[in-house]
Amino acid sequence: MTTGGDGAEVSGMEEALVLDGPGSHRLAARAVADPGPGEARVRVHASGICGSDREIYQGNRPEGYVRYPVTPGHEWSGTVEAVGAGVPASLGGRKVVGEGFRNCQVCDACHAGDTTLCAAGYEETGFTQPGAMATTLTLPARLLHPLADDADLTAAALLEPAACVAAAALKADARPGQRVAVVGTGTLGMIAVQFLAAVSPAELLVVGVSRDRERMALSFGATSFHTRDALPKGAAGTYDVVIETAGSAAAARESAALLRRGGRLVLTGIPAPGADGLDPTDLVVRQIEVRTVFGAPPAAWAHAVRVFDAGLLSLLPLVTHELPLADFGAAIELVGGADPKVGKVLLRPGGTS
Repeated sequence: MTTGGDGAEVSGMEEALVLDGPGSHRLAARAVADPGPGEARVRVHASGICGSDREIYQGNRPEGYVRYPVTPGHEWSGTVEAVGAGVPASLGGRKVVGEGFRNCQVCDACHAGDTTLCAAGYEETGFTQPGAMATTLTLPARLLHPLADDADLTAAALLEPAACVAAAALKADARPGQRVAVVGTGTLGMIAVQFLAAVSPAELLVVGVSRDRERMALSFGATSFHTRDALPKGAAGTYDVVIETAGSAAAARESAALLRRGGRLVLTGIPAPGADGLDPTDLVVRQIEVRTVFGAPPAAWAHAVRVFDAGLLSLLPLVTHELPLADFGAAIELVGGADPKVGKVLLRPGGTS
């Protein structure tokens, strides 16, 4: 037995989900890791599943962006139960979320705060480093973001996608009174609606493939909702800012079409390689500014956590399923099943209680 930062005793063994390779997963027993210097061990409350987790399970993750065997889980929340040398003891017992990118801290990009562009190469929790689909997660304490004492940890498990959207919102730089739009109605899209609504736009259009998320989008601050095949006449070429969250080449192309000349497009999705997407001639002629998001730097994480702690970010309504780690296969099927009633799926170590 070891003693955590809050004085609680911790068992010497725990469970962890392991992907040995594409299509192969198992629930394994492993020893609880003692945090080393500069590290903290977090007892995981919940870990979310997103499209990237399906990619590593199906073997579609780009080369260099996954290393098997791996314990997935990059969207998570939990409580610090032990800290290593050099980490303030006061962190023990705190509710936390944490950045996924394991940056070097010393390259020019890291010094500039662009940790997702670290020159040391790609390393990320849940892809090349052990993730949170386990009883505990041990990681550098510098990556942790403490939450308010009364934070809802189930909702907080969505702060990783919220941080990515915060990065998109900061890059979008939407101003009060502008016409803005969100293309895509998944988790990222519904969070993007909330960030954009906060800047008091003159219009906030949401575009989806169906109307299943219309009521939710409007409750989060959208002023109108349309399906991709039924956009109103005159919508094309009139928006100042568009955030694309659908992750398809077609959605990126349709997002660009909504923009006025000189408008700004922020892409958060990753289309399939070789897909027919943005037209570079159109981007140049209309002087469209394109920005992209892959992960979230510390400033975006801090922004998302501040908004969440202030009660200005509604994440719990996006959660539709909570399953135990042993049901990973079923959870992956839910996420990929295209059922409009399925939102964010969370895995809970030890069950759902």
